[in-house]
Amino acid sequence: MRQFPPRRIVCLTEETVETLYLLGEQERIVGVSGYAVRPPQVRREKPRVAAFISADIPKILALEPDLVLAFSDLQAGIVADLVRAGVAIHVFNQRDIAGILAMIRTLGAIVGAAERADQLARSFEERLARIAATPRPGPKPKVYFEEWDDPLISGIGWVSELIEIAGGEDTLPNLRFQQAAKDRIISSEMVRDAAPDVILASWCGKKVVPDRIRQRPGWSEIPAVRNNRIVEIKSTIILQPGPAALTDGLDAIAKALWGKSP
Repeated sequence: MRQFPPRRIVCLTEETVETLYLLGEQERIVGVSGYAVRPPQVRREKPRVAAFISADIPKILALEPDLVLAFSDLQAGIVADLVRAGVAIHVFNQRDIAGILAMIRTLGAIVGAAERADQLARSFEERLARIAATPRPGPKPKVYFEEWDDPLISGIGWVSELIEIAGGEDTLPNLRFQQAAKDRIISSEMVRDAAPDVILASWCGKKVVPDRIRQRPGWSEIPAVRNNRIVEIKSTIILQPGPAALTDGLDAIAKALWGKSP
């Protein structure tokens, strides 16, 4: 029998896990993505039932969830299998900061914690506004964010916004409106022409190798390469559209641009 609020929730991505912990509703979580590492105790406390685009459907069904939380078209295959098995699912698809804040409020409403979720979202809104209003020395550094190295992929929506909040200027701002990664593939020449002052890289869980970036043809004259301003940001804090990006992710961007966290 289905419960409301749902008592047994499976989270197929990390950001809903972190949000439920922040709301104090972690007891509802019965299974998580293998990528869930925030807060650290989640790895000890919750069984792992999925990667990102694959999941152990029998294991999920055995947990008898009232609700499964998924994210984006990339999980459509998993979602279809679970829907056919009669499981209730909510699929989030947030791609910008407004979407992240809406996800937090929606998830709070789903678990009967709407007021706490609104307070949490408001605290993030105030933090973002405070950091955006921080006076910065000198001109805005031009920033290129690299989400993948082969092919080159850039311009993920919420990261572009966070770069601006941290006091930088995204060198490829128009890409933020492209949801699909395939529509954000760029050429090496585009980055050379943009001449970023800072290169931020987060290769989707793969370790960034700055030397590989430096050795790309024609990149030695890019200011960020010349001045050795290539900074890796861990994917766990920047590529999850949730609380991590609005806190540690934003702080890491600000530190890369200005030498200190906000």
